[in-house]
Amino acid sequence: MTAPSQSSALYDASGAVDRVSWLARMEEICEDSGYFDPLGPGHWAFFADEGTTLLVTFEQIDTIRSLPGQMPMGTTLAQEHGWSHLCLIADGDTWYRDPRVFRYFDRLVDDAFFEDFDRVVFYGAGMGGYAASAFSVCAPGASVIAIAPRATLDPAVAGWDKRHLAQRRLDFTSRFGYAPDMIEGTGQMFLLFDPRQTEDAMHAALFTKPFVAKLRTPFLGDRIEASLTNLGILGEMIRLAGEGRLRPADFHRMWRARRNFGPYLKAIAAETARSGHPQRELSVCRSVTRRLSAPKFRRRQQELEDQLGVLSEGDL
Repeated sequence: MTAPSQSSALYDASGAVDRVSWLARMEEICEDSGYFDPLGPGHWAFFADEGTTLLVTFEQIDTIRSLPGQMPMGTTLAQEHGWSHLCLIADGDTWYRDPRVFRYFDRLVDDAFFEDFDRVVFYGAGMGGYAASAFSVCAPGASVIAIAPRATLDPAVAGWDKRHLAQRRLDFTSRFGYAPDMIEGTGQMFLLFDPRQTEDAMHAALFTKPFVAKLRTPFLGDRIEASLTNLGILGEMIRLAGEGRLRPADFHRMWRARRNFGPYLKAIAAETARSGHPQRELSVCRSVTRRLSAPKFRRRQQELEDQLGVLSEGDL
């Protein structure tokens, strides 16, 4: 296994100045241990062979290139723990509905690729969450962590979801198409979603297998991945899954950190303000200012106390 200091230097594409140089750098990175293969014009497979636990992620090239090291998010996580990493990289909103991607996973199964690892974890968010769920069928016993996964974009099944109209033309009726069926055989799936996002909640409801743990993250909207990353929750969940120790109770314990997370608190405050219930909004502000130094919440608390004609807590 590569030593940590060497590994950090190896998995770095920050010097790439355009897509051509980035692709060349990714090939160079994989020369000694792994591979970087195109799967047609819209996808690539990046594999770093580092350990007996495998993290499989589904990411988009533009997002990867926006990160400081221009490496997949999963590479950073895998590197921290000495794991191997397989990343399916998409160029745009492909939803991985490409026969060349299907054939790639067929080859992995035929080669017993996943059987070489002690544990396998599939991860993705949104489009990547769909793919992580759909292709997990290739690795029986794997754990799946999926953020706001779509079950399908087939309008005959999910016609109520109007968010991806252009991608409805893709074929979701053939192989690996309906994600809730493809998770059969996984060890456990952890499905994170915001129940206040109607479409995401409806997709989540289609995952009905008993081994699916539905973990609610209200008020995070479409920023669940970024928020859980900032809170340190996502990386810890993936680590525990890679060690075979992740349980729903672990998430609920870590989720308590939201009580000190600015974007979450601001979302709750905005919702209570929109609801037209100043007393409820005041309760939120007081809850925050009791625990945190939050000048904006304190100012709003004072405004509401004046509006409602109630004493501030300091005067009680």
